[in-house]
Amino acid sequence: MTYLLARTADRLLWGARYLERAEDTARIVRAYGDLVFDYDSDELLSWEPLAALTGSIKYADASDDERGYSIPDTDPTGERTITAYMLSDRSNPSSIVSSVTEARLNLRTTREVMPREAWQAANQLSQYVNTAAAGAVERGTRDRFLLRVIEICRRLDGTLESTMTRGHAYYMLRIGRLIERADMTTRVLGVAAANALQNERFRRETGADEAVVIDEVQWMSVLRSISALQMYQRAVRGPIDGLAVVNFLMSYGAFPRSVQGCFDELRWLLATLPHADRPLDLLASAESLLAQTGVDVTEGASLDQAMERIQSAIAALADEIHRTYVGSMLVAGTEQHQHERLERGADA
Repeated sequence: MTYLLARTADRLLWGARYLERAEDTARIVRAYGDLVFDYDSDELLSWEPLAALTGSIKYADASDDERGYSIPDTDPTGERTITAYMLSDRSNPSSIVSSVTEARLNLRTTREVMPREAWQAANQLSQYVNTAAAGAVERGTRDRFLLRVIEICRRLDGTLESTMTRGHAYYMLRIGRLIERADMTTRVLGVAAANALQNERFRRETGADEAVVIDEVQWMSVLRSISALQMYQRAVRGPIDGLAVVNFLMSYGAFPRSVQGCFDELRWLLATLPHADRPLDLLASAESLLAQTGVDVTEGASLDQAMERIQSAIAALADEIHRTYVGSMLVAGTEQHQHERLERGADA
């Protein structure tokens, strides 16, 4: 019988979540930069929606204290302010620097259950981010920084996939990744996709000449935020359509970064763990909400509200996973084995 201590399970879960958060944030910022560059309109795009997209702040009329940042008059689009806040601001728990720092702190104490190459990648990522993040606010260096973060995260994930034994430690890492990934995809849908739907509807109602071109650029940015553009084109094989993009990112289970794709893998992983009845019930509830959402997502406001409900369901699932596998003393083993281990003075 192989045991996984609760504290180890906790650190693996959160280490994986922070790594996924850093990688996804890098993808989102990079995609938004491409959108700003490709946006063929006299309208200046504000960078502030990015902060809401990552969950840092939702309401534009919030105070500076609630936001965690203040946009000066010298930064009319908020580009420098928001990129600094999302990349290098240590007071922002969702910034890349904060996420990578927390990931390293969690994984440092779990090195005995991970392949050495995976820990080396996590350590390299931390060193690189802490050295380069401040300079990445500049346009000339930002894309290289973001690409490097994504590449190291992908290398770490590939190392785990190809060299780590399939056991409870591996399952905790994957569950952490998938919980965070599903949550981030719903945020992209609830903010970026909802905004694109709203803008698309407004431009077509007003008969704007550039509507089709601008709409396509916006939807391409939504897909790039989740590295989904090429797979969407292969699956849909037609013009980029807003509702088709939303349905693909929500329900196309064959794409691993869709919400349904994350749920499908989570179900398989949870089924391999003991005492998974309650987590599986909550996962089924989240899937039911997702299926209902596909009925009416023609308006930005309804999509945003639907994604909030799914985010709440994902949060409830994450809490239950934590209670089941971290709140208890051990992830694996019968009560008798747990009692015997404690009697021997093992550190649980």
